[in-house]
Amino acid sequence: MKLRNILLAIMSASLLIFSGCTKKQNPNEKILNIVSPAEIKGYDPIQADDLYSGREISKIYEGLLQYHWLKMPYELVPNLAAELPTVSKDGITYTFKLRQGVKFQDDVAFPGGKGREVEASDFVYSIKRMADSRNQSTGWWTLDGKLKGLNEWREKNSKLSATNYDEEVEGLKAIDKYTLQFKLAKAFPQFIYTLAMPFAYVVSKEVVAKYGKEFINHPVGTGPYILPVFDQGKKITYTKNPTFREKFYPSDASPELKHLLGDAGKKLPLVDKVVVHVMKETQPAWLKLNKGEIDYYSVPKDNFASAVKNNKLSDELVAKGFVLEIAPQLDVTYTAFNFENKLFHNKKLRQAMYLAYDEAKANTLFYNDTAFPAQSIIPPGIAGVNTNYKNPFKGPKLEEAKKMLAEAGYPAGKGLPELKYDIPDSTVSRQMGEYFQKQMEQIGIKIKIISSPWPEFQAKVKKKSVEIYGLAWGADYPDAENFLQLFYGPNKSPGANGSNYDDPAFNKEFEVATQMQDSPERTAKYEKMNKFLAEEVVALFGVHRQAYILEHGWLKNYHPTDLHHDAVQYLNIDTEKKAELLKKF
Repeated sequence: MKLRNILLAIMSASLLIFSGCTKKQNPNEKILNIVSPAEIKGYDPIQADDLYSGREISKIYEGLLQYHWLKMPYELVPNLAAELPTVSKDGITYTFKLRQGVKFQDDVAFPGGKGREVEASDFVYSIKRMADSRNQSTGWWTLDGKLKGLNEWREKNSKLSATNYDEEVEGLKAIDKYTLQFKLAKAFPQFIYTLAMPFAYVVSKEVVAKYGKEFINHPVGTGPYILPVFDQGKKITYTKNPTFREKFYPSDASPELKHLLGDAGKKLPLVDKVVVHVMKETQPAWLKLNKGEIDYYSVPKDNFASAVKNNKLSDELVAKGFVLEIAPQLDVTYTAFNFENKLFHNKKLRQAMYLAYDEAKANTLFYNDTAFPAQSIIPPGIAGVNTNYKNPFKGPKLEEAKKMLAEAGYPAGKGLPELKYDIPDSTVSRQMGEYFQKQMEQIGIKIKIISSPWPEFQAKVKKKSVEIYGLAWGADYPDAENFLQLFYGPNKSPGANGSNYDDPAFNKEFEVATQMQDSPERTAKYEKMNKFLAEEVVALFGVHRQAYILEHGWLKNYHPTDLHHDAVQYLNIDTEKKAELLKKF
């Protein structure tokens, strides 16, 4: 799910010293102010295929499972499920008991405007809705071929005039009001992770029916916040859900997160309002952070040398009460080829491009040398990475690149058409696009840069109307399968395989590995596939990033995380400390 805009994620601005006319705030308000660097395309869980939409959807909608806020490594715990599922010995049948008394948020779609209780049948409906080909869910790849009878149901109903949601599916049943059962078509140990992804969040059929095509703009879930108005503007304001169930801040934590237990046992959410400032350009966001108008933000690349020295904040920022959080991210940046274009079936062309690209210099320019070079797709910290492996095609090796390009049939680029490189439309996007353009020029490859708004950029990838594009993928769950599936043939666009790569041998290896339980044998297969993708140069693998987050001293409970889309419910504002620290701005 977590498609990331590699370019918007790089922060660019100038560190300024502020004094005087700071906008006055009411420090007693429990309001969390945060930034989204991309426009939100809507609030339909089955379309939550990018990081930014997933974060917003998770403020309102919920699923059966979630990740424990204070446990590392990541640990799945019940959310709308009352407990973790019972799983049959053969790993095929998963049975969930639902938490009773959970209600959908109040909305005119329900009789009397009062939200009704969530039942097992709501999950059956929600999963079928994802499977319904008419809805063109970008999350279908997560369940494609996974549940008994679901693909057949999808195919059958695609030929009917209307989808029959009442038709029973063997692998998806409401046993009773509070019991939900899944039966897999074949063993898939990662299945349980998919139930914590936004694609699998529960929705109400009454709300879908009420709003029709406008459902994406009228979210009604079970979560901690509601959205009174959504107009795709520059500010999105959520308010506390008055009917939210009794859910409490965790009382246990991993050793490294025990310092975040100050609110243990308190009812969630902890702030009354969340304001999301949609700001794709980083300078205005950095200004807001330094005025105390947003609560945390990534350290921009152009500020890094001034703000962070030897992984510590500058004295000036420390004096203002700022705190620096540093954490490796479970992600990878890469430049993708669209293999629907037969030009890119030429492996030596791809290898020549990789050999020409100076990733070390890009790391310096865009990540302040804080990122780790990616040898292939799987990031460090996940089983399947051979830490001793070095990709033989990772540049810069210009002479080898020129020779390889000639062997590809394009000496000095002669005969090769101009290649289109798609980017989102932001200042830093342009900078990174121009860097790629200049790198390719060194060996005679001409690149044309095409920019589009983030939602349009995503749509172009899904429609296979791109040639080359830059992207990042963040983990949906902590398993190498989630990265390797980016090149699994059946996951082609509009699925997660936006490269549309399709190799029968790799597909077979992938299918075998994904049916195996965690074991040294499975890890060895993951390593083999990771190496295969590297040396086939199915993409130009960039870096695995680290998060450098600057937060105000009044923000409580925050820690950088890859998998917690629902993080805001755990965050808190110390109003007394905020009043004290704001005097320094």
